Amino acid sequence: MVLEHLPLARKLARRYSHSPQMAEDLMQVAALGLIRAVDRFDPDRGVSFSSFAVPTILGELKRHFRDTRWALHVPRELQERAQSVDREVEQLTTKLGREPRPREVADSLGIDVEQVLEAQSAHGAFDAQSLDAPVMAADGNSDSAGDLIGIEDDGYELAEDRASIEPALDGLSDRDRLTLRLRFDRDMTQAEIGRRLGISQMQVSRILRRALNDMERSVRAL
Repeated sequence: MVLEHLPLARKLARRYSHSPQMAEDLMQVAALGLIRAVDRFDPDRGVSFSSFAVPTILGELKRHFRDTRWALHVPRELQERAQSVDREVEQLTTKLGREPRPREVADSLGIDVEQVLEAQSAHGAFDAQSLDAPVMAADGNSDSAGDLIGIEDDGYELAEDRASIEPALDGLSDRDRLTLRLRFDRDMTQAEIGRRLGISQMQVSRILRRALNDMERSVRAL
């Protein structure tokens, strides 16, 4: 079973690999996760082995990054919460035979869904791009990332827009604000949001429509 699913482990390891040296280490980690998945797999639960193995292997890969390095500064509390969420995801995956939804993780830990999502997004701090890394500039020339620092930032206008709607956002429920943030800040589809929150796509659509209408009325009333 291990040999049959090694290509799956390699594919998952490549998701996190940025260099040939890293790829070799991550392949070993993924292979270890595959072996542990074989040891823990219970065919009587009616779940396919690949469905069970994927979150187990990903858990090993994430734990490897968690234990070896943080490229950027992350507050201690958030680091600990990210580790706690990872452990809970692994335990629930073994229990449920699938990767748990953020709501299930939040309920099990007694925290908010937004705190779970924040902890999971903290994994982005594992890697940092070098200022000498080449990037393609708007004029077609290849510059380094450092060369682009200090250019005109269009984000100031966006910041002003955000400030103008802040009072309207404060009037929404926590779930409505989270749904809007996932849709417009993280550019997630309604289906992806539904899977994150454990609700249907139709419910996500209704939440977005209602929240935007409420905000529009609040802004007009200012």
